[in-house]
Amino acid sequence: MIKTVFERSLPVGETFSIKKNVISNGTGKKRVCIVSGTHGDELEGQFICFQFQKEILEEIDCLDGTIEVYPALNPMGIDSISRGIPNFDLDMNRIFPGDPQGTMAEQAAAAIVEDIKGADMVIDIHSSNIFLREVPQVRISEMTADVLVPWARHLNTDFIWVHGAATVLEATLAHSLNTRDTPTLVVELGVGMRINHYYGKKMVLGLKNLIAKMGMWKGAVDQSAITDPIVSVGDQVSFVNAPASGIFSTETHNERIVEVGDSLGQIISPLTGEVIEDIKAPCRGYLFTIRAYPVCYEGSLLARIHRI
Repeated sequence: MIKTVFERSLPVGETFSIKKNVISNGTGKKRVCIVSGTHGDELEGQFICFQFQKEILEEIDCLDGTIEVYPALNPMGIDSISRGIPNFDLDMNRIFPGDPQGTMAEQAAAAIVEDIKGADMVIDIHSSNIFLREVPQVRISEMTADVLVPWARHLNTDFIWVHGAATVLEATLAHSLNTRDTPTLVVELGVGMRINHYYGKKMVLGLKNLIAKMGMWKGAVDQSAITDPIVSVGDQVSFVNAPASGIFSTETHNERIVEVGDSLGQIISPLTGEVIEDIKAPCRGYLFTIRAYPVCYEGSLLARIHRI
């Protein structure tokens, strides 16, 4: 059942509308919300929302509870493939919990929080931006780690990153919901403006596994295909930044163990034909982020490695 969460008229006869699909079956009272499309240039969630609903509806009798899918919290951003809300020059994931009396964007944020709060679990799906390629991972703040890490282990991701809570994260949807006793897991995978079907199907299996662990899904879940994730806690992540500007050329990929001194790529000069810098792994560890956008400036993030 399609329901409207928030709707407002736009100046030239169009409508800003946020919708959700509600799928219910059985007598179970638990409710899980799948959320995506907060950033308009992050599209992995669009495929995941489609595929997850498709598989649930094919075996609807196995569902005992309610699933609510919000594929596009920022529909104007998705329409224009822009990260923020067009016209407002605004990152939607920096205005939560919103304000019912504020601007249209703030009103939308407030309506979203009000609609979702109270769910038994929320999965907030993000892609990376256009610059970085990420393995499927869950990101959790230290303050919620004790509650959320055990649930995150069921999501079939490769990596769980427990990090310090930066002040900016207090304005995110996940923080707003977690502080309202609505457990929320933030998933990040892939690269901006693209869809990785392998990652998407891996995530769908993880979602089915999670709701099975919650007692909402009676269908088969292939446990042999569920990944036991690496959990990174505290200061275990090394950042590799560009020592010079140029074109970052790499043939490596993430999802692998690198050794100290392994090549991660080169910063090259198309003008002179020179290699400006060889980029080497500074430590042994799990490479979970690699730069996807070739142009880099001094200081640009090239890679992230979980130190082993």
